[in-house]
Amino acid sequence: MKPLFILKNRSDIGAGTRGSDMGIDALEIAAINAKNDFFNKHPFEDIKTHNETVYDKVKNTTAKRINFVLEQCRRVKKATQKALEADTFPLILSGDHSSALGSLAGIKAAYPEKTLGAIWIDAHADLHTPLSTPSGNVHGMPLAAALGHDNRAYQINKVTEDTLADWEQMKSLGTVTPVLQPEHLIYFGVRDTEIEEDAIRKEKKIRNYPVHEIRQRGLGYCVEEALQQLEAVDLLYLTFDVDALDCDLISRGTGTPVSIGFDPREIIQLIQGFQASGKLTALEICEINPLLDEKGNRMAEAAFEVVHGVLG
Repeated sequence: MKPLFILKNRSDIGAGTRGSDMGIDALEIAAINAKNDFFNKHPFEDIKTHNETVYDKVKNTTAKRINFVLEQCRRVKKATQKALEADTFPLILSGDHSSALGSLAGIKAAYPEKTLGAIWIDAHADLHTPLSTPSGNVHGMPLAAALGHDNRAYQINKVTEDTLADWEQMKSLGTVTPVLQPEHLIYFGVRDTEIEEDAIRKEKKIRNYPVHEIRQRGLGYCVEEALQQLEAVDLLYLTFDVDALDCDLISRGTGTPVSIGFDPREIIQLIQGFQASGKLTALEICEINPLLDEKGNRMAEAAFEVVHGVLG
């Protein structure tokens, strides 16, 4: 495996609830409490954020702070591209999930001629757009932007020209547009969606492996099947939103907790399965919110179990 390089992206302006900007610190505290020096072993970069904009009045309800999220995605793109061009393996630690678009775009910028696949371990599909979103939170939109999709068929919002202009820039963030093809995207654990997202998933035939199917058919079999679907891709990006974990079993220390999810051991096995393919190029972990953790620092501890299990 290539040398590890940690990107610390503390941005949480794409989320509906503040606090995931402290997720990276919570993760490091979990390592310290486990007497593990993981975060002292590897070089890192702190990516500048626009978190101070949470004090500004939200003027745009269909894509809150999208202009600042766009800028954050550009920063993450640049940092990811730089890490890959230095021949390292980026471990991207993010606050909220909106800047995953930047991670995907950064991989494509580093390898514009290669085909990129994405494994999205998450309770949510993140396929909303400014036209379809019921919340206006941009952390629910990164995949729609990566796929270059507007979902006009399910438009429920009247969107301003400025917002549409920012959205177009998000969709064209990649060196190659769209950044991702739907047949090269596979979900694991998605179980909390809206009809607007379900419509895109159905139209684009995007595969989801729900928790119950994985446990019924076998985790290894599902990973093998997913790799067969992604046989044509050259590179794999894997993102793990911690709300994929079972909030009742683990913790509610994330912005949008959902029941009946994975346990950390299953997440480790999933990631290891894709590591074994030799195509895994970058790993992202996001949405740890210690302010919402009713069990101390349990969500960050579970996330560090995953980090150490696959990279330790």
